[in-house]
Amino acid sequence: MMRSRQVSVRTTVTAAIVAAVAATVSCSSGPPSTAISSTAPASSSSAAPASTTSATAAPAALQPFDAASLRAEFERAAKEVLVPGAIVLLETPEGTLSASYGTGVRGSDRPVTAEDHIRVGSVTKTWTTTVILQLVQEGKLALDDPVSKYRPDVPNGGAITLEQMLTMRSGLFNYTETLELNTAMDKEPQRVWQPEELIALAFAHQPYFAPGQGFHYSNTNTVLLGLIAEKVGGKPLGDLFKERILEPLGLKGTVFPDISSNGIPEPHPQGYFFGDNVLTMTNPALPEDMQKEATAGTLAPNDVTDVNPSWAWAAGSGISTAADLKTLGEGLVNGKLLKPELQQQRLDSVTPTNPNNPTGASYGLGIAKFGNLYGHTGELPGFNTFMGSDPINGVTLVVWTNLAPTADGKDPAVTIARSLIDKVYRPSS
Repeated sequence: MMRSRQVSVRTTVTAAIVAAVAATVSCSSGPPSTAISSTAPASSSSAAPASTTSATAAPAALQPFDAASLRAEFERAAKEVLVPGAIVLLETPEGTLSASYGTGVRGSDRPVTAEDHIRVGSVTKTWTTTVILQLVQEGKLALDDPVSKYRPDVPNGGAITLEQMLTMRSGLFNYTETLELNTAMDKEPQRVWQPEELIALAFAHQPYFAPGQGFHYSNTNTVLLGLIAEKVGGKPLGDLFKERILEPLGLKGTVFPDISSNGIPEPHPQGYFFGDNVLTMTNPALPEDMQKEATAGTLAPNDVTDVNPSWAWAAGSGISTAADLKTLGEGLVNGKLLKPELQQQRLDSVTPTNPNNPTGASYGLGIAKFGNLYGHTGELPGFNTFMGSDPINGVTLVVWTNLAPTADGKDPAVTIARSLIDKVYRPSS
């Protein structure tokens, strides 16, 4: 979905959204090139990628579907960003592509598959915000409700609406930008975080701006919305997700783990992360000397698969599969989760995060827009996800990688997705 310069604890995704939108609005620019490390797989995994082609004419916005070219571009981009493994699922009116690259475990030939479970980071935000919107259409909440109605302790709470929290325009400080959290993540990676602890970290800092006077991607908004959903919905957040999203969409491979759990259901790849949280807290890129070592293959990423994701909770602790992400991405735009009026309001809510740059990043009611694709990106240490669906042209794209971020600070799944989008859509005139 998507980072806000703090990228060490990585469910924040503003930078990923900015990067994706910058590339996909025009659908013409590709990812920057990097050298290949000897630790990266030399070729795609032995699992055969699948593709199908139909006789349906492509919409005018789309290029002719070329499965071989798309597969080659996916493998090239995955190799370039030095990820151990990657998966792509792409569906267009002309054809589909399902392909894998590399390994789920460094140093082994264990292939990655579309059935693998991975941590999806900020894609979880689409679950939390959808539940809030469902409570709105049921009359239990209102978008213009002040957050102080449910949480009197929120700074500026009387002036912050639920809508401003959904659209990341509340000004509330992002707790994942605190040194306290990043230090604790490095020293106690399996610590169990309570949501109230996360909120307390945020409330110890002044807001960025007055409510509605800017945009700042803040996990604090979504954790608060999760707590409000539990209070108004009368059930634990995991139960609300299951009843309102996972079961209606048939997402059998998707899990919202208990805060005490640091496990991932089988099968799953390992997730890898260069450096540590404090080192990359203000800049996602490693120091230049470490980047050179990573490129040369002499610096290995750390295995962070078992880090407890409770620090992200409603903002990013979800687990899913590529197939489920495709279904979820389509469900966010096709009206299966919201009634028509609110569904349209959600899609229409997506506006530029910087009013002075109308073709830049866009974000709305818990959903982003990447050119023609609505969805979200997600990153936390070890995993990066891109999920987008275009309801007009019938395109859905899911990419995940088991390394995040790259040594030079990029979001690898987003970078791969950008390169594929260039081959799916015709360049804008």
